[in-house]
Amino acid sequence: MIRMENLDKYYVTGDIKLHALKKINFHIKEGEIAAIMGSSGSGKSTMMNIIGCLDRYYEGTYILDGINVSNMSENDLCKIRNTKIGFVFQSFNLLSKLTALENVELPLVYAGVEKEIRVKKAIDMLTQVGLEDRIYHTPNELSGGQKQRVAIARALINDPAIILADEPTGNLDSVSKNEIMELFVNLNKQGKTVAIVSHEPETRKYVQRILVFKDGVIISDGDVK
Repeated sequence: MIRMENLDKYYVTGDIKLHALKKINFHIKEGEIAAIMGSSGSGKSTMMNIIGCLDRYYEGTYILDGINVSNMSENDLCKIRNTKIGFVFQSFNLLSKLTALENVELPLVYAGVEKEIRVKKAIDMLTQVGLEDRIYHTPNELSGGQKQRVAIARALINDPAIILADEPTGNLDSVSKNEIMELFVNLNKQGKTVAIVSHEPETRKYVQRILVFKDGVIISDGDVK
């Protein structure tokens, strides 16, 4: 599903050239739930941006769901993001004036799907994440955990090949953290490929495999025992 081959990433500021990722090689298989972990500055956030096709300025090869996206234009990458990747962010990224239903509908609005179909799909997604009784609530009427469930429903609406979650429990209390991570586990059991970028040790309990980054290299890559 995700394959990185000899990937290097540099940041250049004036005469300073920072080697942020160094000869990265790994793959995440279809149907796997994996965590990318490491401390601040380890390279995991840079890696997340590349996996999410948000950064195309790197050296090496990136194959996503069988497609070589390494040298794609920004327009083509935008299409890949909209169809192949469901994003879940720490800050939820919900529009405050829209209801949960309207927030989940948004990707289908951009895709030009007619209203009756997109409403039905959005309700189905919200039901799948346990929010069928909150579909007409706005974000300020929802708890942190409920907001993240709305964000997950929105990420699922286009049936993406992979769910990419960036610190998805960072703004949640311990109960909500467990609920959201269990939701990712259940989605994985249904066949979704899930990649979670996190620095929280508790993430280890919910994934099959952990890749640990430090100083731009992978120092550990193995199945969770």
